[in-house]
Amino acid sequence: QVQLAESGGGSVQAGGSLRLSCTTAGNTFRNKCMAWFRQAPGKDREGVAATYTGGGTTYYSDSVRGRFTIALDNAESTIVLQMNSLKPEDTAMYYCAATARTYCRDGYWREEFSYGNWGQGTQVTVST
Repeated sequence: QVQLAESGGGSVQAGGSLRLSCTTAGNTFRNKCMAWFRQAPGKDREGVAATYTGGGTTYYSDSVRGRFTIALDNAESTIVLQMNSLKPEDTAMYYCAATARTYCRDGYWREEFSYGNWGQGTQVTVST
C-alpha cells in the first residue's frame, strides 16, 4: 500500500479557511481514486470529497459543496483539500484515503469500505 500522511489541520474561527494536504513518500497518486473523509467524536466516518486523479472528476458531499475543493498538485504527489467558509460542524478528524479508480463513482466514493489505504488523520477544529 501507498503510505499516506495528512497535514494542515488546526484551529480556526467560523468563516475561516484551512488547507489540508495528503502526501506520499514514494509513489504518486496517478490514476487512483483519492478521497477525504472526516469523523467527529461519537459519529460515523463520512466521505467529504473525492477525485479520480486520471481524469479530474470530483465528488463532494452536500454539506461541503461550494465551500471545499479537492485537487491534485502538478507533481501528482499531493492531494489538497481547500476548506473555505468553515463552520463549527466541520470540526472532525480528517483522513486521506486511496483506492482503485473504479470506486470513483456515484454510490461508491463516499463509502468507507471502498478504501483500503488510509492516513493517520489531521484534526480540524472550528470555533464559533
